[in-house]
Amino acid sequence: MIGSDGEAAVIDPQRDIGIYVDEAAAQGLTIRHVIETHLHADFVSGHRELAERTGAKIYLGAKSGAQFPHMPVSDGDTLTVGKIQLKFLETPGHTIESISIVATEPGAAEPMVFTGDTLFIGDVGRPDLAPDLTPQQLAAMLYDSLHDKLLKLPDETLVYPAHGAGSLCGRQMSTERSSTIGKQRATNYALRAGSKEEFVALLTSELPQRPGYFSQDVEINRSGAAALTDLPPLAALTPEQVIEKRLAGAVVIDTRPPIQFAVAHIPGSIQIGLSGQFASWAGIVLGLNQDLIIVAEDEEHARETRLRLARVGIERVAGYLDGGIAAWITAGGELIYIPHVDAAQLRDLLEHDPGFLQVVDVRKPAEYATGHIPGALLKPVDKLAAELGDLDPKRPVAVYCKSGYRSSIASSVLERAGFEQVINLTGGYDAWVTLGLPAATAPVQ
Repeated sequence: MIGSDGEAAVIDPQRDIGIYVDEAAAQGLTIRHVIETHLHADFVSGHRELAERTGAKIYLGAKSGAQFPHMPVSDGDTLTVGKIQLKFLETPGHTIESISIVATEPGAAEPMVFTGDTLFIGDVGRPDLAPDLTPQQLAAMLYDSLHDKLLKLPDETLVYPAHGAGSLCGRQMSTERSSTIGKQRATNYALRAGSKEEFVALLTSELPQRPGYFSQDVEINRSGAAALTDLPPLAALTPEQVIEKRLAGAVVIDTRPPIQFAVAHIPGSIQIGLSGQFASWAGIVLGLNQDLIIVAEDEEHARETRLRLARVGIERVAGYLDGGIAAWITAGGELIYIPHVDAAQLRDLLEHDPGFLQVVDVRKPAEYATGHIPGALLKPVDKLAAELGDLDPKRPVAVYCKSGYRSSIASSVLERAGFEQVINLTGGYDAWVTLGLPAATAPVQ
């Protein structure tokens, strides 16, 4: 949110818009403009609700095809927010309708540019989100947008992107929240490509798989999501009601810390801890069309789970287990656990009976190529459920990631798929390397 002389504009708002409304009130600002840099694929925007609550106008690139009242903007269009002058730049490449916004104010030390998903800190947007254009075509557009528009701005221009580290719309995003055009020109790997051809090859080789829910989120954002207040109240479910809904097809999502899940959980639960990139992994593993039951540490965490699910468009939440896993135990519900082993124990298991234990690396291909446990099969967690054919569900399988978050998700996916003995490596590959155990570095074939 930026503001001047009592007026404010919000750029790329998250779905729960209270933070903008509250901050505007605290700063004595009236939100008059809501700007979307593009139709986001990895989260559901609050643009429609924010505009309805404040009376603001919504602005999107002219090629968005948005189905709600909005102001289409094109290259060179301007908008005034108090003393701040906003200039719109069409910067297609991540999406066809992507825009960036240059902000200047009389007396300000340097201009700012809000780059959406066109330019990140340390990265650029993935070029595979337009259904009627190839990644190569989009990457070529992105090159032109970067070099003909953004990199022509002064080096001191402050850069504010729509995402930081963890977003699935890029591969090497920094944890920094802002930078400058000059710093990005010097350090951003994608901007150092020597030619358009090199840039296109760099961006389109080994593109990570596009999550299935991305296209659904785009369409939700194209029409404008319903207000969060329109969602039904979060129901508190008894163990008996949980059993009933599971029989009807609902899936239990357990958001407690991985170690709590490992000790005791409802059979068939999918574990995705709130401590990590929870919403993105929920969208990848579960999608948007599955009825869910939440198991959380307490009611507060259950409500946080529901909110974070809604941020990516997951709304089919049947309720949460009232009283948590303790209530399930009291009611005599069946429990299961996933054993954890440390790196030394896993080494001993592998040496004791070579070839018996199946080892699965659920990291990204690039991580696996850099170094992995010898003999481990690469099955990234986002593809795991579809790549189980060469694993024997009756033989024990040990899973690992970098440090343990993704392997906990993978353990629950394997268990739900019918694997009888799943083992999780505590501390992941980091722990294996710390002990100085053997590693294989052959690239993925």
